[in-house]
Amino acid sequence: MSKPELYISLVVGPNCDMESYALRSTFEYFGARVTMHWIGRPNDLVDVLSGEERDNKVDYLILNFHGDEGRFCMPELGEDIYEPGEPRGEFFDVQDVVKHSSLKNIKVIAPGCTLGTTSLAAAFLASGCHSYIGPNDYIDGNSNLIFVVRFFYELINNNKSQQEAFEIAKSIDQETSMYQIYLS
Repeated sequence: MSKPELYISLVVGPNCDMESYALRSTFEYFGARVTMHWIGRPNDLVDVLSGEERDNKVDYLILNFHGDEGRFCMPELGEDIYEPGEPRGEFFDVQDVVKHSSLKNIKVIAPGCTLGTTSLAAAFLASGCHSYIGPNDYIDGNSNLIFVVRFFYELINNNKSQQEAFEIAKSIDQETSMYQIYLS
């Protein structure tokens, strides 16, 4: 196998599997190597964000979750199911990101609704990530998919810089214009 164009870790939140299958297939068709992380409980996300369950080589970490008011929607478990110290409740928020993330030089994309807020981006940048991209409002799911596909198409197929690819993907329509980019 030839060297991959990019190394992508695709982290799949609850009820995001169909879009994630489409993204994985597209990225692999473009020549990227994709590692999937299926999130069934909050500690699964903690393990990826902390680096405990993440490949050594990651160019982009895509957190494919639904979002609400700048928080990641999580599976809510029964109280007796949570592990000691595991984040509880239906959301993974800014404080959880600060507490559990170590993302040195990784580029992060969070395409869920409202996951491009300034406070959430600041938390990710404080964890050491290179850049953080996400929509700052409630965006249509189809628009999310087309933004991410176009972004990676421009990066891989047209050899655009991250900023150039971002501007092209953001300019597709009014929905994709909700995307923001934050740099460290």
